[in-house]
Amino acid sequence: MKVIGLTGGIGMGKSTAAAAFRRARVPVFDADAAVRLLQAPGGAALPAIGAAFPGTVADISGRNVLDRAALRASVIGNEAALRRLEAILHPLVQHAERRFVARARRAGARVAVLDVPLLLETGGQRRVDLVLVVSAPRAIQLQRVRRRGQMSDTQADAIIARQMPDAHKRRLADLVVRTGLSRAHALRPLRRLIREVLQ
Repeated sequence: MKVIGLTGGIGMGKSTAAAAFRRARVPVFDADAAVRLLQAPGGAALPAIGAAFPGTVADISGRNVLDRAALRASVIGNEAALRRLEAILHPLVQHAERRFVARARRAGARVAVLDVPLLLETGGQRRVDLVLVVSAPRAIQLQRVRRRGQMSDTQADAIIARQMPDAHKRRLADLVVRTGLSRAHALRPLRRLIREVLQ
């Protein structure tokens, strides 16, 4: 089974690329969704997060519940705090990723995709057969992040500054898909890749 690592900075178009694979019935592991599950009420990461970041997790009706705004405020712009949070989350996400790959193999999948924003930052290229990077100009990236309305410009800038520069990611990629022109323009090379790996 071929494992494709899908990555790119925030707002670069990973969701569009992942959706193209899903439409072709290719199993996709979503690292962000795994993190959300770990941080959901009662999630496996919450006891450790609560211990590391007091005041970010509350017991509500016998279940741990994360105050996402409090956690974001605790870690944005604080490198040591971000590393502490990543030390909690990354091993749990990678465990979920390994279970996903094993399930895909057992199911006889010819290809599987790991949608991991920090794939290259964490050395994840060693876990995949092909690295696919989605890329867009900085102005379009910022416009997309603002449209989501989930964080301030300052928070978005802090996340982008912490991620590996787009130019460096492109140099490490086996395939780069440009998502800045149009959806149709981005989907053409993706569909070509999907046809090739499924043959």
